[in-house]
Amino acid sequence: MKRAIFLLAGIAISIGALIGQSQRAAKSQASTPTSSPEVKYSSEELSQSDYRTELRNERREARQQRRAQRIAEYTAYIDSLILSRNFQFNPQTMQQQPAGPMQIISNPNFDLALWDTTVDICLPYIKGFTPPYRYTVINCTVPDVSDLVLEQTAHGWNISFSSSLYSASLYTFSLEIISANGGGTLTISSPWYNSVQYSGTLTSLY
Repeated sequence: MKRAIFLLAGIAISIGALIGQSQRAAKSQASTPTSSPEVKYSSEELSQSDYRTELRNERREARQQRRAQRIAEYTAYIDSLILSRNFQFNPQTMQQQPAGPMQIISNPNFDLALWDTTVDICLPYIKGFTPPYRYTVINCTVPDVSDLVLEQTAHGWNISFSSSLYSASLYTFSLEIISANGGGTLTISSPWYNSVQYSGTLTSLY
């Protein structure tokens, strides 16, 4: 009888020891951080990724080259217009200098056109040094501009000429053109009035 009791007690102790070991092992595994599985790519997948990257780079370079070519062609077009002396300046804004308010020009009939040595002018204009200023329109044709100057610069052209516009005053016209974007700034100066500056674009004269 005593032997059976001792045997049962030994079995219970062994079972308790085994349960304790399993619980400690489970806690140890739970506290140990799991490492992310290592991602491995095959040589074929890597080569496809490299190919796609190279293709995107080639497409980007091709787009950049096409844009650069179009800009160069447009720059050459603007240069040819000026050299042909057959173009018109289309103003979009005007401002009396030195700090007058910027005004939008929406009338498409206003422009300054040049063909050969003839200048056709139809522009809004502001007369006066002090208020009240007078708004008027310069509307005349100068058939033979003798002092017309076309000077090429690093970014485009400077075009200038003077005329009395059939009045007692002398007006000086200075047009600065940026060839790459076809934009320009026209300044009309006079000894009697504040200068008026226009911003606009250059187009072919039809």
